[in-house]
Amino acid sequence: MGYLPLHRCPVGVRRESDVLHAELPPPYTAIASPDASSVPVINCRVCQSLINLDGKLHQHVVKCTVCNEATPIKNPPSGKKYVRCQCNCLLICKDTSRKIGCPRPNCRRIITLGPVMLIPEEQPAQPALPVQPDGTRVVCGHCGNTFLWMELRFNTLAKCPHCKKISSVGSALPRRRCCAYITIGMICIFIGVGLTVGTQDFARRFHATYVSWAVAYLLGLICLIRACYWGAIKVSYPEHSFA
Repeated sequence: MGYLPLHRCPVGVRRESDVLHAELPPPYTAIASPDASSVPVINCRVCQSLINLDGKLHQHVVKCTVCNEATPIKNPPSGKKYVRCQCNCLLICKDTSRKIGCPRPNCRRIITLGPVMLIPEEQPAQPALPVQPDGTRVVCGHCGNTFLWMELRFNTLAKCPHCKKISSVGSALPRRRCCAYITIGMICIFIGVGLTVGTQDFARRFHATYVSWAVAYLLGLICLIRACYWGAIKVSYPEHSFA
C-alpha cells in the first residue's frame, strides 16, 4: 500500500487559523462480491468514493484511490485524535492539543482545535469557523521570513521555524544583558587587578592566592564574552500583534 498523507503536528505555519473538531472514523459496510460473500467497504470522507477494506482492517487509516486522501477506519490510538485540515490533509495529534499546523507546503494553516465533541456519523460535518491566532507575527532577523510567535510578551528569544536560528524579539533584552555583562566583567577584572597588586608578597608565600587571581580574571573574561554574544545577536521585530 502506498504512503498515506497522515502527518503529525509540525511547527512553522503561515496561514490563518481554523477551528476544527476531532474527526471520527465512519462506519464501514459490506457489499456483495462475486469472489466472496461480502466485502467490507467504506466511503471516503473527502470524495465519498467507495474504498475496499479487504485485507486492510488491521490498519487505522486507508488511502482513497480516487482523491489520494486518507480516511480513518479505526479510532485513533489512546491519547490521540484525528483532525482534517481544510485542504483535506488528515492529521493526528494529542487529544489535549490546542493548535496544530498543516505540513503541506501549499497550505501551512494554523488549526485551532475546539473541544472534543462526538458528532454522529449521519450528521454533516460542521463548517470551520475562522478565528484570529493568539500571538504576534515576527519578522526574523536572520532570514527575513515571518513566523508566528506565541509568547504574549516581547524581549524574549525566539527560534525561527524557517532558518532554525535564534534571535531576540525586540532589542531591549540584548541591550540590557550586554550592558550588565560588561559591567560585571569589568568589576571582576578590576578585582583581579587589585588582588594581583595587593597580594603579590602574600602570594609568594602562599601559592593558593594565585587561584583567587585566576578566578577573578576568568569570571571577567566569561562575562565579556557573553556581552559580545548579546551585542551581536540578531533582532527580530514584531510585524503585527493579534493580542
